[in-house]
Amino acid sequence: MIDELDVFGTYMPAALVWAIIGGILAYITRLALQRLPLERFLWQTGLLDLALFFLFWWGVSALADILLPFVVAH
Repeated sequence: MIDELDVFGTYMPAALVWAIIGGILAYITRLALQRLPLERFLWQTGLLDLALFFLFWWGVSALADILLPFVVAH
């Protein structure tokens, strides 16, 4: 795993970059879910937001671990 990424000339921790991408994906998903009438079926909507964030963060990190070495090596 790459520990730091060069983002616009600034080295940032990879986990921070993956967390930002996961947060953006969770926010977009939350906006899409608000159009559906699911609020009355959910007990804790904040818990859903947190779970979406962690799932997307994990998914982006896992994909980066698989795909990034091939992109950097070539």
